[in-house]
Formats: sequence, C-alpha cells, structure tokens
Amino acid sequence: MPLISSRIAALVVSTLVLSGCQTLSEHTQRSTADEVSSQSSNIAERPAQKVVTQVSPEKESIRPTAHEPEAVTDLWQQTRAGFSLAPSLDQPRVKAQLKWYSKHPHYMERTLKRAAPYYHHILQQVQQRGLPVELALLPIVESAYDPFAYSHGRAAGAWQFIPSTAQHFGLKQTWWYDARRDILESTDAALTYLEQLAKRFDGDWLLALAAYNAGGGNVSKAIRKNTKQGLPTDFWSLQLPNETERYVPKLLAVTELLRNHDQYGLNLPSLPDEAFFSVVDTQSQVDLAWAAKLIDLDVEALYLLNPGFNRWATDPAGPHRLLVPTDKAAQLKAALAQTPPEKRMQWQRYTIRSGDSLISIAKRFNTTVTLLKTSNQLSSNRIRAGKTLLIPTASQQADSYVLSEVQRHQRQQNRVKSKAASSRYHTVKPGDSLWQIARSYKVNLKALARWNNMAPGDTLKPGKKLLILASNGSSRSDDIRAKNRKIGYRVRSGDSLHKIAGRYNVAVTDIKRWNNLDQSKYLQPGQQLTLYIDVRKAR
Repeated sequence: MPLISSRIAALVVSTLVLSGCQTLSEHTQRSTADEVSSQSSNIAERPAQKVVTQVSPEKESIRPTAHEPEAVTDLWQQTRAGFSLAPSLDQPRVKAQLKWYSKHPHYMERTLKRAAPYYHHILQQVQQRGLPVELALLPIVESAYDPFAYSHGRAAGAWQFIPSTAQHFGLKQTWWYDARRDILESTDAALTYLEQLAKRFDGDWLLALAAYNAGGGNVSKAIRKNTKQGLPTDFWSLQLPNETERYVPKLLAVTELLRNHDQYGLNLPSLPDEAFFSVVDTQSQVDLAWAAKLIDLDVEALYLLNPGFNRWATDPAGPHRLLVPTDKAAQLKAALAQTPPEKRMQWQRYTIRSGDSLISIAKRFNTTVTLLKTSNQLSSNRIRAGKTLLIPTASQQADSYVLSEVQRHQRQQNRVKSKAASSRYHTVKPGDSLWQIARSYKVNLKALARWNNMAPGDTLKPGKKLLILASNGSSRSDDIRAKNRKIGYRVRSGDSLHKIAGRYNVAVTDIKRWNNLDQSKYLQPGQQLTLYIDVRKAR
C-alpha cells in the first residue's frame, strides 16, 4: 500500500472525519466547527533585538554590539508581527467572540493544524498584494480552514464562495471540478474581491470585511441610512445583518487570540516559513489514484491538496496541474515525462449506437468531445454506429477515491442514517423541488438538504435519489443533532422570544417546543430556558 507523506498524514484522518459535515453560512459566510482531534506544539516567541547602550570610553571594549534582527522562520510569528488592524477589544461584540474562542482553545488548535498545508501560500499571496495579514486568517472564520466545507447557503470552499459570486470572479464549476475549493484559484479570487471592496469603502478594512460577508450593497445601504440620520458610518455604528455584526468581531477576536496566545492558553503549532506544496504541470487529464501511486502518496493526501477535483480524475478541460508535497514534485514530474497522456487514465470500449453523437456520448460519460476526439484520433465529429470508442474510467474501486464528492456524500448519508430509526429514498421526478419533497414527507426542508449534503436552493436532477429519514412526530432529536451544543439561558429583563431567537440564530417555534412554553404566557426575568444552539452562529 502506498505511504502517505509524513507532513500530511495527520491531516488525512481529520479531513475524513470532517467530510460531509459542512453546515456553514453562505457568502454571507460563517465559520465551521468540527470535532477532529489533533495535537499542537508551543511556539517560541520572537527573540528581542539587543539595544546599543551608551557607555564611557574606558568601557568601550565591553560595549555590546547591535545585531540584525533574526529572520522570522515561523509563519505564526510572522503573522503576529504583521498585524495592522485595530483590535477593538473594548467592543462588546469582540469581547463576546474572544470569550468563546478563549474557552475553546482546542477548537482553534485543530483549525490551525488544518490550515498548515495552505497557510504558507495564502499568507504569501496576502503579503505580495500588500494587504493586511489578518486576511490570511479569514478562512478560520469562513470555514475553519476546511476546503471541503459546504453551507446551506450553497457556499463552498475555504473562502466560502456562493455560485454567483464565484462565477463573477471566474471560478469554474463543472461536474469534474469546483474552483471554489481550489486553494490557488479561490485564494486569488477572494483577495481580488477584498481588494475591490476596500477600494469601494475608501480603504476601511472593517467595512470591506463586512461587505465580503453581507455584500457591498447591504453595507452601502446601511451607510446611507446612518448618513441620512446624521450618525457615524464606521462599522461599529452601522445596523447590519446579525451574522455580519458577528463576522468582523470574530476575525478581530482570532487575531487577538494569536497575538496573545499564551495569555489565552492557546498552544500554537510550529509552522515553518516554507512552501508545503509545489505545483506540477500535468498537461492532460490524470487519474488521481494513478498519480498518487506514482509518488507513494495516499489518494486522500492528494485530494487534500487538490480539493477542487470532484471525481476520480482531474478535469479533462483543465486545470491540468496537481499540487503535491514539495518533496514529491520532482518524482511526479519525472513519472509524467515518461508516461504519454493516454496512459495516465484507464479506458473502456464503447460501441457506438445508431443516433449517437460525440456530444451525447461525452455527456453520458461526463467527459468532453475534445478528449474523445484526441483519445480516439478523430479528425472530425463524425462517428459510425458499430464502431468503438475509448472512454475514460476510474482505475480503482470507487471507495478508493475517499475524498471525491460521491464518497464524501456517501459518508455523510451513512452518518445520518446510523442515527435514525429508519430511512428511505425518494427518486427525483421532473418538476420536483426540495421544498415539495420536504412537504410531501413532512420533514424539515433544511434537514432534508443536510441529509443529502445539499443546500435548500439547489436544483434537482430527475433520477437523483434523496435520503429521507423517518419522521417520528417530533423533530427534537434531529434539532439536537443539527446543533452543536445544549445550553441553559436565564431570561433577562426586557427579553422576548424574538430577541433570544435572534441572539442565538434559532427559531421562536423551536424555543417554544424545546421548553413546552404556553402561547399565552409571557417570559419572566430569571426564568430558565433550554436552547440547542450552533455556537458558530450565536451572537
């Protein structure tokens, strides 16, 4: 069995646990929390520079000499040294987020470890553009640095792009490949977007960050409203969506946590200032299992560095490149040089039927006309019934491609099925929608989407099979599974169900059901309520 690179081995297990559990926010984005175990080591503080002191001539011989500052060889030290945004620790919203992070240091340690393969590249890109280094930490808030994250708002990847924004920035999305999860492409698009927003808001980075989350139009609208009322127009003075009002403080809390990690009990893993991966030009479609075997790397590890590829191979239309651990790059280049493109894939023979065309065959097998023509040495699109074509297929069993979209989806369904009393499948018919299916089976729309690793707004293709968990007349157990944590809440003076629901991003009806509240009774100060909340969304 091929061996996994030592620098990436620990991350493989983490990602396998995470796959399929992404319930993040849209772009309009949120962070994600997972329960992946990892260990991190303490990081040494940056050594202090010696200072030249003034001494008398007779002591000249023992005068201390000035030294050049030692190069910062750790990326977390380098990040802390470059912080430029005001921490705003006096703001209650920052205090609230910092309190949560400081109470959950292991969550941050796991997230920082997950960031390790990507952080050198992202920080380098931020620095080359002359942007605030804090932006390299934004994927912590967006996705907990999980490139496979997918939200109920259809946002995907470490930077959480929704389809429309991704399309605007040229992020390709096909059956084979989703550039929103591609570390190189999504980082470039995200930083370009942030630069544009900063320019739009006259260099105010807090407003730019808010706009990245809520959209520039919403921030501009809030500014116009305050201007009309004669109010300040800084981020802290604007009325923005609840999620956005938490979003910026989360990033500021993360920066403070890293700035004073010892004070908050955070053990920072050492992260050398060196590239984790190299980019290898493949010039053609490549079977991922075949490529991994060439360099003695587990397929899972290859997917971790190339999360944009949805299937068992790279996209036949490109990008024709693979990210591999730096110590494997030369080996892969040499192997590719010795292997012609047609040998980098496995092929099956297909007998052309009457009425077939290259377009219909390519669509049926999820490939391209160009690839079919090249592989079969066709000079035109003409084909004859009875002749055979070579069609690309996977070289290994489906479960070997552990982090392909199909396998992530299957593990997600297996997890939710194991917690349900019973389950069944619904085959999508023309005209079906998730809303109609949820209503037909009397299940929650968001729950139905979550069971099938989808977003409520996703379109359905006829023939697709949807997992339906049996309804037992009460969704309470599903609510508990859907939320991260059960908490007790003591009602304060002036509280209402609507205020509490807004604060913790839950529904009023859920609070009533969880606590068997009578519709006719008012809340009383000191009354104890039980809430099931997603700590990533609570204010």
